[in-house]
Amino acid sequence: MKKITRFLLLGVLILTIVAGPVRAQDNMQGKITLSGAWALYPMAVKWAAEYKKIHPSVKIDISAGGAGKGMTDAVSGLVDIGMVSREVYPEELKKGALAFAVAKDAVVAVVNEKNPAINDILTKGLKKDAASNIWISGKYKSWSQALTTSSKAPIHVYTRSDACGAAETWAKFFAKKQEDLLGSGVYGDPGLALAVKKDQLGIGYNNIGYAFDQTTRKQIAGIRVVPIDINNNGKIDADENFYNTLDELVKAIAIGKYPSPPARDLYFVTKGKPSNPVAAAFIRWVLTDGQKYVQESGYINLSAEKLTGESKKL
Repeated sequence: MKKITRFLLLGVLILTIVAGPVRAQDNMQGKITLSGAWALYPMAVKWAAEYKKIHPSVKIDISAGGAGKGMTDAVSGLVDIGMVSREVYPEELKKGALAFAVAKDAVVAVVNEKNPAINDILTKGLKKDAASNIWISGKYKSWSQALTTSSKAPIHVYTRSDACGAAETWAKFFAKKQEDLLGSGVYGDPGLALAVKKDQLGIGYNNIGYAFDQTTRKQIAGIRVVPIDINNNGKIDADENFYNTLDELVKAIAIGKYPSPPARDLYFVTKGKPSNPVAAAFIRWVLTDGQKYVQESGYINLSAEKLTGESKKL
């Protein structure tokens, strides 16, 4: 009997050495639904993929459609989590919206890389007042007006047609609202980037995840990010030139070199405290272990103190 016991113990020891510690079986099951902001969609997809590695029996459905849709779906109970890329309005709070800041990114202006004034655009940048005269007042119709350049090429202005955080944030840069923005309306981040890519005279704005390639970390072929002339001296100085790669821009946003707005926090929104325990567990993971995927995905981490505060809302 002793020999048999020793044999069994030896077998367990060998199994432990070869296979490593035996992990407890994961019993979490259920479904989580998310919808909303294009800005947060790539990050949410990454989080979902990593979470399913830990909890393979959890099903996560994610759809993009703009921050407005995410908020509406969340407060009406159509989804567990709304993805929102703007601040929550007071009337939405009254409807029970509970927001969890989960990451940070920014909106940038973009033009076609073959714009006839591209050299001046990249070296002089766009002053805030000039951008306002393009999107808000409509006073500037050509690049000669916007940049004091010899190019008489007209400016073809694009904006978003869907209720979205990118447009709301870009408008907030001028102390305005989305409905104040001028331009031909295009649906979604991918659609707006494509419109500018097809129009040599086009100018629009995108969340940074749609202006940069996530793999190469460089600007997407066909468009160029327009630098902001922050100090209004008519040129892009060395400390304003941080747009060559996604990593440079992310760092500039993180340390406050890029203005806020158009930098902003991104939110998961639920109707009150999440009633779906699987969704609640997912949000808690996103605010803790899931943060290690933020920077590699082209987003900016929130401070540890802020994340702790967000977790307490659960």
